[in-house]
Amino acid sequence: MKLLFVGDVVGGIGRRTLATVLPLLREEHRPDFVVVNGENAAGGVGITRKTAQELFDLGVDAITLGNHAYRHREVYEYLDSEPRIVRPANYPKGSPGRGHTVVEANGLRLGVINLSGQVFLDAVRSPFAEADALVAELRGAADVVLVDMHGEVTSEKVALGWHLDGRVLACVGTHTHVPTADARVLPGGTAYITDVGMTGPRGGVIGVKKELAIERFLTLTQVRFETSNEDPWLNAVLVEGDSDGRAQSIRQLLVPAEL
Repeated sequence: MKLLFVGDVVGGIGRRTLATVLPLLREEHRPDFVVVNGENAAGGVGITRKTAQELFDLGVDAITLGNHAYRHREVYEYLDSEPRIVRPANYPKGSPGRGHTVVEANGLRLGVINLSGQVFLDAVRSPFAEADALVAELRGAADVVLVDMHGEVTSEKVALGWHLDGRVLACVGTHTHVPTADARVLPGGTAYITDVGMTGPRGGVIGVKKELAIERFLTLTQVRFETSNEDPWLNAVLVEGDSDGRAQSIRQLLVPAEL
């Protein structure tokens, strides 16, 4: 099977980049599943029902989120009603939405788990214990499992990858918007990368207009950030697995977009 995972889609330019590049990637790689991190899809921060539906209309099978999952209150009911979108599973159990789902395509069942790191981010339970519980819960309900670890620090993500090695098809990192160079298949058969990167404007500062980000660093004053429109790229990974659910390869796809 083939799984295409697309890094954090940032704002309208990120959505347009996905709409432009995804059909080309589908034609070239024929993925069985496409999963997208959409936690910055609405104006560069958070997601709404409208922007989520825009991603689903492109044929995305599942959407993962992160620390901006609850930025827009209007999406709360949608997170409860739409099973294909997941927020971090180690958020409070009574909060809107769910932390895992199972999607089906081509006779295959993909379990999708979203987790938040605890270092420099807010999460009420350990992503390690939460991952253990959900992987056990999905045994028999899914043929393979993907984990999106939305975390700030590299060490926490790398540790989770090793912790899950051999138990999930892929453990991929999101949140920093900068793709790392450590894509590999771990010894137990789990595809891993510390951060997939972002789908959006590489010409800004992790998605923000560069002059605004620079002003904030220079002055330490309150600066209203706006999404950049310069140099859009799609950042993704393509994971291929065998019939036993072990990853055979993971390949970075860093693609400039002509909008």
